[in-house]
Order: sequence, then C-alpha cells, then structure tokens
Amino acid sequence: MGILDKFNDVGKGVSEKTKNISEGNNLKRKILYEEERIVEIFTDIGKKYYKNQNEDPAALKVLCDDIDTRRRRIKKMRFELNQIRGYKICPKCDAEVNERFQFCGRCGARLPDMEDEDFMSLEPNDYYTESSNNFFNADSNKNY
Repeated sequence: MGILDKFNDVGKGVSEKTKNISEGNNLKRKILYEEERIVEIFTDIGKKYYKNQNEDPAALKVLCDDIDTRRRRIKKMRFELNQIRGYKICPKCDAEVNERFQFCGRCGARLPDMEDEDFMSLEPNDYYTESSNNFFNADSNKNY
C-alpha cells in the first residue's frame, strides 16, 4: 500500500467522522425543537382548560395525541443518535451498551431495536423533556 493510499484512507475516515458529527448535531437540534414544542403544547392545554373547564375533552385529546407523536419522534431520533455514537441505552438500567449486543451486560435486559414491534410504544411515566429538567416527570411526589 502506497503513501497516497494511506492518505486517502485517512481522508475517508475524517470525512465519515465529520458526517457523523453533522448528523448528530442535526438530530440534537431536532430533538430540542420537539421538546420545546411539547412544553408549548402542555402550556396550550393548560390555557384551554383554564379558560373553559367545560370544553369538550376531544379538543384537548388532539393536543395530547400531538404530544405522543412528538415523544415517539424523539424516541426514534435518540435511538438514531446513539447508533451514530455506536451504542444503545438499556431500558432497565440506562447503561450504555455497544450497539452490536442484543442484551445489557449489566442487568441482562433485552436492548431495544427499531425493528421491534413495540419499539414506538411510550412508557407511561415518560412525560418529561431534557430541556425542561424533568419538569413533567410523572413520578414527582410534589403536592401543590
């Protein structure tokens, strides 16, 4: 292998890393947008309910469905972002596991795969967004 071939290989490696960084940044930006939009929709739900507490629940259901759609998009984008980084996140213990494994090395749980039938299902307590510092965490025990 000549010196030019080695330079060519190094150039391809740098190009691939640059592409991955760019894709990762785009995904992060999209995730942030979806999270901000979810917070806005929660605010809209509160305003609508406050202004008219007897309003038809179907009007609020449309907004709730929009939140769920955005949460599914975020879940998919986070999975893609982790794929770019070369790992999966264990759904049970949150460990980072090499993407080529199917089970977590820490707790033994099966790792998610986008091909799974239930991949796009939502966890019942996953109302929070990272940008809101877990503000919407359903497990909160605060009494107001």
